[in-house]
Amino acid sequence: MRGNLDNLRQAAALKSAAAQDRAEKGLREMICRRQPVTFRGLAQTADVSLDFLYRSTELRRRVEQLRGQQRNHPPRPAPHLPDDSPSSVVRTLTAQLTELKRRQRDEVQALRQALEVAQSENLELRRRLGRGSTPSRSTSSDQAEP
Repeated sequence: MRGNLDNLRQAAALKSAAAQDRAEKGLREMICRRQPVTFRGLAQTADVSLDFLYRSTELRRRVEQLRGQQRNHPPRPAPHLPDDSPSSVVRTLTAQLTELKRRQRDEVQALRQALEVAQSENLELRRRLGRGSTPSRSTSSDQAEP
């Protein structure tokens, strides 16, 4: 049974690390786009929960620091590119597809790990059932005969 707990801990650690990576990339993206850095904005950009951002001391410190810097020096607006230019549309769609593929890969990995955990638990339960309770095959007619 100990192996199952280790697997769960490992899966949780991987999930947390993936969220941390998404948050880091989200911060970089917000800075490059000169968007205001807020917890809600980062949570939406990086597809992580607000709770995760507030619990992560390093991320929380960085968001607060960047937010403070932006208050002192408001970001200059990014040069406006026409939204209908083909390269802008292609870039946007490519970025969306890349993000969607990454999310799907992460989800498939998490589901595979959960499946492994469930299969090992199932195997353990089958082994316990096989060892512990072997029903006796004697019937009442066997006992009635002299």
